[in-house]
Amino acid sequence: MFDAAAAPTPLMLRGVTLTLPSAAGPVEILRGVDLSVAPGERVAVVGASGSGKSSLIAVAAGLERPTSGQVALFGQDVGSLNEDGRAKLRRGRVSLVFQSFHLLPNMTAEENVATPLEIAREKNATATAREWLDRVGLTPRLRHYPHQLSGGEQQRVALARALAARPHLLFADEPTGNLDAANAAAVAGLMFDLVAETGAALVLVTHDASLAARADRQVHMADGRIV
Repeated sequence: MFDAAAAPTPLMLRGVTLTLPSAAGPVEILRGVDLSVAPGERVAVVGASGSGKSSLIAVAAGLERPTSGQVALFGQDVGSLNEDGRAKLRRGRVSLVFQSFHLLPNMTAEENVATPLEIAREKNATATAREWLDRVGLTPRLRHYPHQLSGGEQQRVALARALAARPHLLFADEPTGNLDAANAAAVAGLMFDLVAETGAALVLVTHDASLAARADRQVHMADGRIV
């Protein structure tokens, strides 16, 4: 566990806008968003569909360049970096979990968790993968492929993969959106428990009011703005 109190501010957005082209002309997706997330803080981003929540995650994680404004990860201006620089900044410090799991279909659960660690040159990638799969209750499913796993199991693999790198900041975009109520509750419980244990900050996009209520703070979005 890293020392969250001594860590730089994981995320800061100042005056961030995002305008994307469309057949009908430019569309304003984000409109002057300000947001700061403290080390270890758990922030839920809520709002109606189309309010800009997922776009906020994409911009905040450096996956999408803002049209204007500043995005800083750990004190580093993301806008000053090229794609390789942004990837290097995220490596080992930022992880993402998505609604659609994003598991590699030709890899087992163990391989899905271990491969990013191997790419990051983790010496004990396989052992670490097994440890985290055990922590999410999937030791019996280590060698199963995604198509052999239920939706809840696939999301637990995705969660293990995200947290095995011991990130300082976890982005989770509707992580329980494709799950039934029982699996959603189980995955949510695991996520909050493990984030608390590792000391990572969490930025969570969700439509689930009960899930959002578990965060330290809720941020409401409407029409591309934080309201």
